[in-house]
Amino acid sequence: MRKKVTGATLCVGQTIDFIGFTVYGDSTTKNLSKGITVKWNLKWDFESGGKLQSYTEIRAQENQFANISMLNGEVVTNNTTQASGISARTFVDGAWGFSSHPEISDSNLAVVVKSSFKNAKDLKNFQHFSSSHFSKIPGAHGEQNLSTKKEILSAAQRIDYLKNINDLILKRYPKIHNRSLTIREQTFIKEIINSESAKTFDHFCRSYIYVTLSMQGNHGPVSLLKVFGGYGEFEDQIPSEEIFNSEIEKIYQHLLNKSQGVHAQAGIKDVILDSKMAGILAHEAVGHTVEADIVKGGSIARENMGLEVASPLITMMDYAHTAFGKTCPSPVYFDDEGTPAEDTILIKEGVLKSFMHSKETAAEFGVKPTGHARAWGFNDEPLIRMRNTAILPGSQNLEEMIASIDDGYFLMDHSNGQADSTSEFMFGVIQGYEIKKGKLGKAILDTTISGVAFDMLKTVDMVSNEMNWVGAGTCGKKQAMHVGMGGPAIKCKLNIGGK
Repeated sequence: MRKKVTGATLCVGQTIDFIGFTVYGDSTTKNLSKGITVKWNLKWDFESGGKLQSYTEIRAQENQFANISMLNGEVVTNNTTQASGISARTFVDGAWGFSSHPEISDSNLAVVVKSSFKNAKDLKNFQHFSSSHFSKIPGAHGEQNLSTKKEILSAAQRIDYLKNINDLILKRYPKIHNRSLTIREQTFIKEIINSESAKTFDHFCRSYIYVTLSMQGNHGPVSLLKVFGGYGEFEDQIPSEEIFNSEIEKIYQHLLNKSQGVHAQAGIKDVILDSKMAGILAHEAVGHTVEADIVKGGSIARENMGLEVASPLITMMDYAHTAFGKTCPSPVYFDDEGTPAEDTILIKEGVLKSFMHSKETAAEFGVKPTGHARAWGFNDEPLIRMRNTAILPGSQNLEEMIASIDDGYFLMDHSNGQADSTSEFMFGVIQGYEIKKGKLGKAILDTTISGVAFDMLKTVDMVSNEMNWVGAGTCGKKQAMHVGMGGPAIKCKLNIGGK
């Protein structure tokens, strides 16, 4: 399943005199239990007495993706992809230059650095930039390695695993007429160095099993999705038989309820958004508005800095790697500019407190970089991206929240959605229940919710004391990116769609 790769050999003492530094080093491969990961061991050495004319960063990267899908016991997808290369980015008098090459070698390293420098100079000739818009801080040093120490399973063993799940569902739940099962694995191996002495290595991987079950309902086919897994490799994420059986039984019972479900009544309603719903709200409807590049483009957040944008019960964070004593779904210890990643308070007790920054935007706003610049592939430039965005838990329990609603809805899970820089949003809802006189009623069929987050969050009057994360999704801001999102259940008012 895992491709064995080797690194490049960088010539010792190779001088790149147009920018004033020397690149040297050697390539090594690091044996990680049963698998092999690449480690290029890139290094920089400033020339004696030389003065660096510009900030430069170099990134060597390999992405590995694997997908196996099965529909009703038949394998429909079994593929792996790999992309690797090297890139350089240079900041010259306010202008960025970027260059990349798909082959990691000593000669191509020199080419991409030289090209990035030239591209920055050329761009500078076409547009005026302020050279002050760059925050210089000591670079991060560190290594994160999430590769498994267990025996690596083959593709055939993974397929057998899915077949066992399929057979179990088929045997126990004959009313299910479609069973879609997918193993999805993503690995990102990055090494970064820059002219501020950063040197980082990151082997991040995440693995998920997607189970989608469908049956015939009173109003047509209905389906629900359950996702198992998290950060780390597949061998570390296989759920125990006890957990798997318990969770599939739960989703089956919800699906049975949905098959007999009713349409929601359209209008402004009292609702409880469960943790998955609160998480996507935090990410899509609020998080993007407070990314500094979006703020510069006219986001509503800029004019609301320091103002109340939510109920005092709402505090929202973008965590770097650890929250509540546990590792977050998408841990980031250092970003792709070599900046140490720090937790960022976005909203504190209802008041908008800060934005998420790269080195460039941090200088423009006069603050410290927060470690939010990340790139998906070796040929992508880093953009400001969220890491693990969440609303913090409160003090109520879910039963109290449900009991407080006479006529409303408990919304549990979402499909796709969208939001814009005004914080206006619309999300699909695929799982939920009526609330009647303080108790859960009938399941509801697929619907939508919509509103303006900075208005809707002001209506929050209860926040649960439980915190849950999800991390299987990807954010699609110009380029994909793995992220985590989460929160407690929140009670609020918003617009729900009907039939």
